[in-house]
Amino acid sequence: MTTARENELLTRIGPGTAMGDVMREYWLPVALSSEIEADGDPLRLMALGEKLVAFRDSSGRIGVLEHRCPHRGASLFFGRNEANGLRCVYHGWKFNVEGRCLDMPNLPLSQQGIKDKLRARAYRVVERHGAIWLYMGDRVEPPPFPDFELNDLAPDAISLRVIQQEYNWLQGLENDLDTSHFGFLHLGGADPEQMVPGDLLYYLARDRAPQYQIEETPLGFMYGAYRPGDSGNLQWRLAQFMAPCWVIPPAGMLADQIMIKGYVPMDDTHTFVITIARAGTMQMPARLRSGAPIPGLASNTIGGGEYRANTTDWFGRWRLVNSAENDYLIDRAAQRHGGVFSGIAGLAVQDAAVGGMLGEIADRTREFLTPSDAMIMRLRRKLLALIETRMSDGGASLPGVGEPSAYRGHRAGNFVAPAGKPFREAYEEMIRRYANTVPRWAAE
Repeated sequence: MTTARENELLTRIGPGTAMGDVMREYWLPVALSSEIEADGDPLRLMALGEKLVAFRDSSGRIGVLEHRCPHRGASLFFGRNEANGLRCVYHGWKFNVEGRCLDMPNLPLSQQGIKDKLRARAYRVVERHGAIWLYMGDRVEPPPFPDFELNDLAPDAISLRVIQQEYNWLQGLENDLDTSHFGFLHLGGADPEQMVPGDLLYYLARDRAPQYQIEETPLGFMYGAYRPGDSGNLQWRLAQFMAPCWVIPPAGMLADQIMIKGYVPMDDTHTFVITIARAGTMQMPARLRSGAPIPGLASNTIGGGEYRANTTDWFGRWRLVNSAENDYLIDRAAQRHGGVFSGIAGLAVQDAAVGGMLGEIADRTREFLTPSDAMIMRLRRKLLALIETRMSDGGASLPGVGEPSAYRGHRAGNFVAPAGKPFREAYEEMIRRYANTVPRWAAE
């Protein structure tokens, strides 16, 4: 059982918290590049419990600063983005993307030297895969950017999906590592007799109680949920956890799927969820023998949900129309008679609804865990171990920090293997064949 103290350690991510200190050792995506234009409006960002302002200067460089001007605390969100700097509207002080003060126009020329002694707090920024990434730790030199397999793809070969979940980051991450829910929450209304034999979802609907195998990896762990297939084969559904907040869910076939999905805490009760993937590789067959769509899975992209209009407040972006306030637009008639097990349409909306049902921060002391929750228990132990590592050596030996190559050889997805082949051996064979690499543990 997870204790109250452990739950507190795992869920709190603000400055000075144990899990927040772990998160700050890694590069984290916080926005899309398309959200910020050169000399355009500043953007409010909330990341790891800190209020920030992002802007793109005249040269196209991105700055992410603490939102309070270091002079009198006025919010730089209201600043003028002009001539390669952000100018505070209170007294006209101007800062560049590195936080250096360029101008103090309310002081006489004889006192302008003061600006050389002042800096707004600025975070290191990189743009990769259409996203803006921050390093929020204290290292003089940030760690190298992870060597994701995605790094090999051209920009036009990558797709992005973002939603905001209005609850704690760990709830969404745990949901993606809880594979047995798929046969109920998403597929519970599907009759396997009406499905296409051989399709991926046919096996998930035919056997909703898979068995599991878990293996340690350099960055965390992976699990395989397996079911009997045809002709002496097993159907494997494999997912990965990678420190500190990444999951690779089994959204498609392992042979094709290149993706990562991050649960980046905005604060303790809001999460920026970003999926970065090779375009077109996350589609699953979702039709019945008749050709009709499987009820409840009308969309495999955003998942049947629409976005609310963006606002400029701290949590005003990427919110779904389906929310706790409207009970996720549950359709009770479809739940009873329409073949939609949950009554909620769309994968992403169904997942968001379950996370929201747990409250803003789930009380894990009241759970009754079973063997089907082995991945959840492993995840919590792994995260607690990351906290212990960060506390013992300041993060020097955290997995993946300073080791960009550790991110190679990690894929997830669905695949078929002979029933007698061990899980790790089957996975290594798939990675050699389709990712053209060797998993790190296999090379050691």
